Amino acid sequence: MKKLLMALCLLLSSNAFALKMGRVDVQKILISVKESTSIREKLKKEFDKKQKEIRDQEKKIVKEQEDFQKKSSLLNDKVKQQKAAELQQKVITLQQKMQKYQKEMQEMENKYKAPVLKKIREIVEKVSKSKGLDVTYEASTTPFLYVKSVTDITDAVVKEYDKK
Repeated sequence: MKKLLMALCLLLSSNAFALKMGRVDVQKILISVKESTSIREKLKKEFDKKQKEIRDQEKKIVKEQEDFQKKSSLLNDKVKQQKAAELQQKVITLQQKMQKYQKEMQEMENKYKAPVLKKIREIVEKVSKSKGLDVTYEASTTPFLYVKSVTDITDAVVKEYDKK
């Protein structure tokens, strides 16, 4: 019985039952496909617009602070405190606006990338099947440190994506 069990274990561990593994780099695909270029351009345009608005407000606050510093010796304590509080509130408001813009940009990026990522998943599945792969994993997030044999399908996915 032991000999039969050992023979079965050896048979099952042979190369006949080895998995064919594929690797895909989704970040590289996102950078490479043509559709992503237009998305990046839209996001950059929106980011630049919001960044300009923030910089303009920041310059305005800095100028007000400089003016306040110059005139502070001429003002009484009550007016100084009031003006300092107003400036501090403007700084806080600007920081809140920056956080709001960061959140908006992240949401916009996710919104634009979602359909692209969906297409990438579909194409990865299609390419994996056509290459006879049993498993395909994302290169940048995988815990694998070593795989004996792996097929990188990233370029094939980019080509297939850009065909559509």
